[in-house]
Amino acid sequence: IARGVDHMIEPVKVDPWTRPAELLAANPLSKLPTLIADTGESFYDSPVICEYIASLGTGPVLIPAAGSARFAVLRLQALTDGMTDSLVIRRVEGMRPEEDARKAWIEVHRLNIVRGLDWLEQNVPGTALDLGSISVVCMLGFLDFRFAADAWRTGRPNLSAWYDAILREPALARTVPREPT
Repeated sequence: IARGVDHMIEPVKVDPWTRPAELLAANPLSKLPTLIADTGESFYDSPVICEYIASLGTGPVLIPAAGSARFAVLRLQALTDGMTDSLVIRRVEGMRPEEDARKAWIEVHRLNIVRGLDWLEQNVPGTALDLGSISVVCMLGFLDFRFAADAWRTGRPNLSAWYDAILREPALARTVPREPT
């Protein structure tokens, strides 16, 4: 690893499709990659792991601190991360009969959402409008808009109250998805 931290990282083989307890404890989405720091704190999704690793050790700067150079690196990372997601989907879908693959894929993602909502219920974001809290608002708004029958609020009073409160922010209230008129 370019930052000189390779001696600090111990790869562990795990099958995310079997949703092992140790992976779910670190990442409610049961996705790879997931990095668990010595502190026990977990980091998941490549961009977050890259930011974390970039903050460690010494060596070449992996992510410029500001300006157009930073966004060029982040844009390239986002592009290739999305392309890799598509490659994984193509691989998984190509390995199963069509109908079985569709049902299995929907269930995998439904369970990811349930576990993510359960995690958010236990780790409700603060009141600050930062990228994290705004992302949660956008996801919950989409969930209400496209999957209202899922009743995500049931059993999640903390997250539900947080969402209702943060939507009082005018900039967020204006962006709630609505049916076209």
